[in-house]
Amino acid sequence: MQNSALYLRTVIFGINDSLVSAVGFLAGISVAGVPRATIVLTGVIYVLVEAFSMAMGDFVSEESAEEYMSKSSVNNRPSVIAAVLMFISYVLAALIPLVPYIIFISDIALIVSISASVIALFIVGMASARFSRLPMLWRGTRMALLGGAAIVMGVAIGLFMPAI
Repeated sequence: MQNSALYLRTVIFGINDSLVSAVGFLAGISVAGVPRATIVLTGVIYVLVEAFSMAMGDFVSEESAEEYMSKSSVNNRPSVIAAVLMFISYVLAALIPLVPYIIFISDIALIVSISASVIALFIVGMASARFSRLPMLWRGTRMALLGGAAIVMGVAIGLFMPAI
């Protein structure tokens, strides 16, 4: 895979996964009735651990794919760069659903977090489609709807399993 395509895939994947999982997670624990400070603390821990996990997964999978294709050890510099891009894109994207919980009270934070995340997913979907010269409106809508499904899942779990 060409490096530019690898890096684009990594950044889009990191942003998408971060927005979808972070907003679903935060929405779920928010509707469960967890105190705001706990939402922020668990959100920060979740984001940093998941960003590292995604970066390491990206590194290992890309290196494995390259070794499979060449049938030998490879220069893993592109894999390292991709892992760093994954970590950075994941953390930065997670700020979109997380920052509202730092700024606003929980009810408002939930609405702002979900709204901003769905809008961001729509924009990322459109941007990725533009790079690929695909229908931008459909790709943006599709990404927003898929992310919305994760939000619904997080909210449903939070409602059915309230904080004790």
